[in-house]
Amino acid sequence: MQLLVFILVYPLLWLISILPYRLFYGFSDFVFFWVYRVVGYRKDVVRQNLELVFPEKTEAEIKDIQKKFYHHMCDMFLEMVKTMHLSKEEVKKRYTVKNIEVIQEIEKKKTILVVCSHYANWEWNVSMNNYVSSKGYAVYQKISNTYFDRWIKNVRARWNTTLITKEETAKTVLLNYKNNVTGIFGMVSDQSPQWHRAHYWAEFMGVKVPVINGAESLARKMDLAVVFLKVSKVKRGYYNAEFIPITTAGSSTEKNEITDEFLRLAEQQIREQPEYYLWTHRRWKHRDKVPVEFQ
Repeated sequence: MQLLVFILVYPLLWLISILPYRLFYGFSDFVFFWVYRVVGYRKDVVRQNLELVFPEKTEAEIKDIQKKFYHHMCDMFLEMVKTMHLSKEEVKKRYTVKNIEVIQEIEKKKTILVVCSHYANWEWNVSMNNYVSSKGYAVYQKISNTYFDRWIKNVRARWNTTLITKEETAKTVLLNYKNNVTGIFGMVSDQSPQWHRAHYWAEFMGVKVPVINGAESLARKMDLAVVFLKVSKVKRGYYNAEFIPITTAGSSTEKNEITDEFLRLAEQQIREQPEYYLWTHRRWKHRDKVPVEFQ
């Protein structure tokens, strides 16, 4: 069944990936109409999230952000498909890096954890490997369909990126350390963990939530550098990335210091242009389960 689904869907993905940009974004507008106007995919979740974290905004402002978000979401997921036939020259033009020298300087001495949120186009973040000398890794969530999982790996590996699961991350960092190899590990770090397994709760967008602190734990244990990747959407199909160092010596930081700074930077980014965050994500679903010690 998995193979059958892949065989049926893959030709459509391939066709979308080769469309000229004018037709490509025209198709995205068509998808937006169905997702937003007809199906209404998770519109209640998006609206609840926006009203929760932006209580000061009017109903008209919330609706405006919501509509812009759905436009962007359709673009972004189709841009992931576009990666199948996106050349190195083309991605360098569409995904520019403001200060790659920050990474290039740190990688001479340390393995780096690059942390980001579900913002703008996180799929093209892997293209930063076109500018660095260290081996690049992207931590990802394995897909249940084996064939689509292999496809995703191949798509994201086009710019010398190796995909690993979160369970493989610490082992890979340790192996590189033993072999005196520096690496750059990209992580999307704003997911919502299971509340009863969370070791830390903190405010994010004004609401207390359980927080994944795996990047911090790894950085403090193995003295890694941590850098926040801020991506801005310049215009449709064009993004600009900026690296903001959080620490160059993880073992020298206080407990929760790295996590708190990541949350602050992620929130600052979202408040600047909220329509580019992934609002369909149920990030605040555990807000009513805050343990006593974190209240």
